[in-house]
Amino acid sequence: MGCVSSMLNIVLVEPEIPQNTGNIARTCAISGSRLHLIEPLGFDISEKAVKRAGLDYWSLLDITVYRNISSFFEINGDKHIWLATTKASQNYAQVHFEDGCFLLFGKETAGLPANLLAKYKDRCIRIPMITNARSMNLGSSVAVICYEALRQHGFQGLMSSGEAVHRND
Repeated sequence: MGCVSSMLNIVLVEPEIPQNTGNIARTCAISGSRLHLIEPLGFDISEKAVKRAGLDYWSLLDITVYRNISSFFEINGDKHIWLATTKASQNYAQVHFEDGCFLLFGKETAGLPANLLAKYKDRCIRIPMITNARSMNLGSSVAVICYEALRQHGFQGLMSSGEAVHRND
């Protein structure tokens, strides 16, 4: 694998909505990030909605599924984790994302488990938003924080410019 694939790990803890997971899978595929799914899932990973959202990027995806959160920590440890939550005091732009870090996101209806948030209080980050808003869509949240981590590492291994297409209409 290239250096980008080892740089960033996106972890979805008990995701519930297949379209969100499909969109996140697409973000992971195009950014070279690994996707980790922690069961129980609110859908079957082979469900059409998941793969439809990921379109033809599914084959580019590096994905691992774990039977529970304990299994995830047994395999990966907890040294370089960041927990995305609306309950954090620091925002995602205030931290330095380590090479190979794991960004954890909770399920759509409940977020991350309270015991994790308490245990890793100093590793919790949030996306700033207005006071009366509940939260941002899970797929959008992953994209925002993922690309900040990639930016901090100079978008290593990603195409730095595109080719403009000019139309003669």
